Amino acid sequence: MLILSMSMLLLCMFIYSCTTDPEITNWYNEDEYAAGGATTLYEATSGAFSTPAPNLSATAFEKHMAGDVSFESIFVTAPATNNAGLGPIFNDVSCVSCHTLDGRGDKPSVFRVSIPGTDAHGGPNPAPGFGGQLQDKAVFGVLPEGKVDINYVEEFYKYPDGSSYSLLRPVYAISDTYISLPPGTMLSVRAAPPVFGLGLLEAITEADILAAADEFDLNGDGISGKVNYVWDVVSATAKIGRFGWKANQPHLDQQTAGAFSGDMGITSTLFPTESAYGQIQDDGMGDDPEIDFEFLDITSFYTKTLAVPAPRGLEKPNVMLGKQLFFEIGCENCHRQKWTTGIATGIPELSNQTIYPYTDMLLHDMGPGLADNRPDYLASGSEWKTRPLWGIGLTAVANGHTRFLHDARARNLEEAILWHGGEAEKATTAFKNLSAGERAALIAFLEAL
Repeated sequence: MLILSMSMLLLCMFIYSCTTDPEITNWYNEDEYAAGGATTLYEATSGAFSTPAPNLSATAFEKHMAGDVSFESIFVTAPATNNAGLGPIFNDVSCVSCHTLDGRGDKPSVFRVSIPGTDAHGGPNPAPGFGGQLQDKAVFGVLPEGKVDINYVEEFYKYPDGSSYSLLRPVYAISDTYISLPPGTMLSVRAAPPVFGLGLLEAITEADILAAADEFDLNGDGISGKVNYVWDVVSATAKIGRFGWKANQPHLDQQTAGAFSGDMGITSTLFPTESAYGQIQDDGMGDDPEIDFEFLDITSFYTKTLAVPAPRGLEKPNVMLGKQLFFEIGCENCHRQKWTTGIATGIPELSNQTIYPYTDMLLHDMGPGLADNRPDYLASGSEWKTRPLWGIGLTAVANGHTRFLHDARARNLEEAILWHGGEAEKATTAFKNLSAGERAALIAFLEAL
């Protein structure tokens, strides 16, 4: 009986210490469950990334559903009654082919190429004969531009505590090109990122993004945070880059039209020229644009109005500990937790929302390990835009895999962290120096988002 009483006392002491430790309990914020503000979806299923925002009006919902159809449309070779215009060269046949269930792809699907120098607007200098993107597929009777061979080398390391981990280092090579590659051709390999919550990120004001930037690290924290200025084809001016792995697109209309053009060879009102123009693959049909403004608009609207999945289990002790460590070792310096959106023109459902995306919308030097060595406007060959972390813990459920980073090289969240270098080197070193339990807690926090 004495032994049982002592056991009960120790159990009560343990529970008391876990539930009253102010350093732990203060890391729980109930408001953060509404990660996407009023657009938040409280459902952790395979549809977590592909559900319309619950606060859409009837009219907006109808437009969203029309965009859903266009996002999943499979394009075919002209002439055809529906969805004609594929190619003549392309990387895939639909938006959803790469953005699996509106989430991230598990392998590279886009291969950007350029040569040294810049185009007329400061962007990447297209490779003669290939343009700005290598299309590895073509319609019947047409030569694809080439292909990218990918091999992985597994490298083995140890944490300071002696436990082991390994990383897959990709090795890329362009082969089977229809003509010789120009000298100095640079290659950037990219996987498709998730498309939910993008309208909220577009609604963050320029003033707020600029206020978060610290390009010359004037505060001395070792983190720069740089804005990319890119060419806006609509206004014909330079604008802040918000989308794409290097923040090389100013808004979702251009991001969407650029993907139609580069990925599928579909011309639009924004990009009316065939991606193969001037090459032997160009059909010279002069039937462009192949999608009208309405089709482009509803497809872009779809990506603006998808719901953001809510976090799960934020009140769990290990998740709170992981969040505390996430902040203390400096991850939040780039993965900024919270923003308030401004006015989203034409979409009041996205306006004035408090959101928790965990991105600062800025470029950061991620070190030589992740560098593609290909500049993109003001982004250097080692700079990448901080990716949002909301919903990242549902990748396995919604997309059926756990591949992360710009080229999907990381097999899980732990590897994704360990690839961080450059400005993130200090935080990565701190992560390595945590105990195994603390590292697991930090990953548990990410999995809760």
